[in-house]
Amino acid sequence: MSKLFLAIIFLSIPVILFSNSTVELDTIEKPLYKPFIERYILDEIKSLRQENERLKAQVTIQIAEAKLESSDRAINYTTSTINNIFYIITAAASLLVLVGWRSLNDIKKSLKIDMTKKVETLTADYENRLRQIEIKMTERSKVIMEAQQDITNTNSIHSLWMRVGLEKSEEDKISIYDEILNIKPDDIEALTYKADALLEIGEVRWALDLSNTAIEYDNGYSLAYWQRACAYAKLDKQTEALKDIEKALELSETLQDELLKEKHFENLHDNKAFKLLIPHS
Repeated sequence: MSKLFLAIIFLSIPVILFSNSTVELDTIEKPLYKPFIERYILDEIKSLRQENERLKAQVTIQIAEAKLESSDRAINYTTSTINNIFYIITAAASLLVLVGWRSLNDIKKSLKIDMTKKVETLTADYENRLRQIEIKMTERSKVIMEAQQDITNTNSIHSLWMRVGLEKSEEDKISIYDEILNIKPDDIEALTYKADALLEIGEVRWALDLSNTAIEYDNGYSLAYWQRACAYAKLDKQTEALKDIEKALELSETLQDELLKEKHFENLHDNKAFKLLIPHS
């Protein structure tokens, strides 16, 4: 097409030159071939642009094909991985079936049963521990309460003994001893001293009973035997009285100095066995 256009231009040049006979050749200042050069350049640029467009299209096609190929590879890899996972799951399920687990429900039930047993075991263990702690706390509370009661009773008894020392009447002393015995019935000292006060007012039989009670509580308390010997002496039972005196002196030798001072032993002073018990200076 460009060659045909150039041929037409070359054929028309002589016609133009001859038709314009009045133009002088010397007036031509620029070369006549400049438009042809520009046209050639334009054609080359156009061809280069077309080649660039074809190259861009080819590159785009190649990139798309590469992306498609990579996508295919990714899909194939994913498919293979998923297939492998399913194969592994299938093999694991088959293994579970072989060892006795038939389904996931059986596994869940077994886990629930095991967890229930463990929870029950732990609960029972903690209940036993709490029960033991509760028992220990109850026992300690009882011990504390008993200790507090003992302290209170001890203070009360101590104050009553202080009152006894201030009383002069034997009847008042006996009432105070009764208060002590109400607090502590097995107080052998209160029993013994009450027996002594009863002897002072002539209640010999009562004093003898209290002395026997004191000896039953503690057979190693010397004053209980001493008071019973006083009661036997008042009842003129010298053999029993001397036997208790010997027992009292065996438990406490310091009582020998009180033999002649004890007024309830006056009817024993002529007894030979009694004289042998008296220490000689």
